[in-house]
Amino acid sequence: MQSKTSTLERWQFSAAVLLPVVLALLITAAGVLGFVFWSTASIDERALERQSTMFQHVIEARRARLQHELASIAARDDTVVNTRLMFNFNWVDRNIGQWMYQYFGHHRIVILDAIAQPLYMMEDGVSVETPNYRRIASPVQQLVNRVRAQATRFVVPGTVPVPVSVSDFAVVEGLPAIVSVMTIVSDTGAIVQPAGSEPLIAVVQFLDGSTADQFNREYLFEDGNFSLVRTDGPDRATHSIINNAGRFVAFFDWERDRPGRTMLLQTGPVLGVAFAVAAILVFLLLRQLHRSSAALEVGRRNAEYQAAHDRLTGLPNRMSFDTHLARVLTDRQGMGTQLSLLMLDLDRFKQVNDTLGHQAGDELICTVGQRIRAVVGHGVMIARLGGDEFGILLVSRDQPQDVASLAASIIESIGRPFDLNHFKAHVGVSIGIVNASGGNTEPRELVRKADIALYEAKAGGRNRAAVYEEHMNELLQLQHTIEGELREALQRDDQLSVAFQPLIDQRTRKVIGAEALARWNHPKYGQISPARFIPVAENTGLIEALGEFVLRRACALGAGAPGRTIAVNISPTQLRNPHFSAQVFDILRETGMRSLDLELEITESILLDDEHVSAQNLRTFRAAGIHIALDDFGTGYSSLSYLKRYPVDRIKIDRSFVMQLADGHVSVAITQAIVTLAHAMDIEVTAEGVETETQAAILGRLGCNTLQGFLFSGGVPDERITAIFADKANSPERRRRTTAA
Repeated sequence: MQSKTSTLERWQFSAAVLLPVVLALLITAAGVLGFVFWSTASIDERALERQSTMFQHVIEARRARLQHELASIAARDDTVVNTRLMFNFNWVDRNIGQWMYQYFGHHRIVILDAIAQPLYMMEDGVSVETPNYRRIASPVQQLVNRVRAQATRFVVPGTVPVPVSVSDFAVVEGLPAIVSVMTIVSDTGAIVQPAGSEPLIAVVQFLDGSTADQFNREYLFEDGNFSLVRTDGPDRATHSIINNAGRFVAFFDWERDRPGRTMLLQTGPVLGVAFAVAAILVFLLLRQLHRSSAALEVGRRNAEYQAAHDRLTGLPNRMSFDTHLARVLTDRQGMGTQLSLLMLDLDRFKQVNDTLGHQAGDELICTVGQRIRAVVGHGVMIARLGGDEFGILLVSRDQPQDVASLAASIIESIGRPFDLNHFKAHVGVSIGIVNASGGNTEPRELVRKADIALYEAKAGGRNRAAVYEEHMNELLQLQHTIEGELREALQRDDQLSVAFQPLIDQRTRKVIGAEALARWNHPKYGQISPARFIPVAENTGLIEALGEFVLRRACALGAGAPGRTIAVNISPTQLRNPHFSAQVFDILRETGMRSLDLELEITESILLDDEHVSAQNLRTFRAAGIHIALDDFGTGYSSLSYLKRYPVDRIKIDRSFVMQLADGHVSVAITQAIVTLAHAMDIEVTAEGVETETQAAILGRLGCNTLQGFLFSGGVPDERITAIFADKANSPERRRRTTAA
């Protein structure tokens, strides 16, 4: 006993002496490292700002230089004579086309007459036929219009004319370029031309590899390149080239100059040696302290802790939770206490585990446990029951607790992003709640009821809480009944069918296609709502067989109606199947339907999952010409970042917005914003649930492309939609545009 006491005293003395030393060393090390990293980062940022500013000056100087080069030939009497008074092809080719290419390196030169029609064109030093002007006409014509406007506005009679020029950045023939247009005038004033009738000379200078090499040599940019796609990377700097209209044209990216990091690499070894020496000293001191502790006592306590706690999170495990629950249920008899059991299960945890790895999944589980503890506070029993499932036991003897608010706080906390290995992960949580009703409640029965409530929360859309009620047990049995009947229906051909709801062109009010909708007519229960049997199919793995059935029927109809859009809803389960794309192409081949007539409708949850297989399937479909539509837009995250990461061809505005449309209502402004954003990204817009002519008229004014709803038709059988397609009043005016892969 005396030995144990003296050992404890020595440990306390050593800790009292060493702890301030260790803390001082750690604080000093953290301060030095923090200052070093802050300084290097600040130096690197200032270097980047200088290079960006220099590039802005360089590119603007290059544009001004192009105008000066153009003025050297445009403001001359002989140029006016040989282009306007008497067009001399040989003179123009020799003195303008070849000369400007050889001396200035201009890639495209065009001489335009008074009405902006091409008289001569040069490409890379060689004269070409004037019809080739069509390839560069769009950006050039915009500058021509501006030159004409300025030439007529600023002309001063009786003075020597000054050439009017405009230059801008533009994408020409798929490449970034500087485009300049200038009027051809007499430098002596001897040749008088009416304002606005002067011939024009247009020059295109591509911002290509040779231009980038010149910038690299003259202004010391490292590996600079022009591109239309942003190059991301920690060591690459990027500067956007914006035209006069404020629109993006191209990027110029180069290897960043990092003087701060260079300094860090030079001084790092010295700091490393210093910290290593300090670490060795601290290690030796801590080892001496550790040897004086009671190793056996620590081992015993650790063994007891491991037996009762989860090794990953440090929370109590299932055994501890069951023991604690049984003890609370026994102790609470006759004490008037309230007991609430919460069962939690993470949503989309499997996707995080599969995409980021098990280490990230473990880190996520630990963080979830910490967030739950931060919400419920200390003194509340929280346990990890296994996998991604947690349990919370609330006991109140004074006054009832607001369990619903607590559950909402947990859902909000876990719904925030998680930083895992430099990636952001998003998960949700479903919660089942049961309140003990008193009496001799069995722990197993209480857990069973909480599990039923948890199942109801997941079936209701996930990321929500549900409190157990007796009817949930009956609903669960009904779910099992529906599952069995649906399995049988999928083996038969007399219960399941597909209805088709017409898609209406907003402008012409013609039927341009249809959406396929699953229908189930049970011989005993009659028509079963899709809202009831589709969630069951999702939860039981039957959705793939049901989805294949609907897709096959839809493609069979689409094969006989080329040029009509046939839309089919697909589930996240289908899209996560690596063989799904092959299945779709097999069905298209077997039915004979064209891929460009098929439109697959997905929900935002698919984009939120960020699942590799789903993303690959989407890219495969778009490469084959199949169109992708985002259903129920506006009811979820509606993030533009997802639309840029997974480009879609159409978004469908949810019926909850459409049903509220009325002049002056806020839904009109929201819908207008959605349509404007979609059209800016070259995405078409369909409005669902149109039921009144007023709604249709408002949607027409807002620019909606396609309408769908009971105002026009509900779901109809395939023979009826075939007749609608065959009606000459619905003959399409034009083919659907195809979408590039």
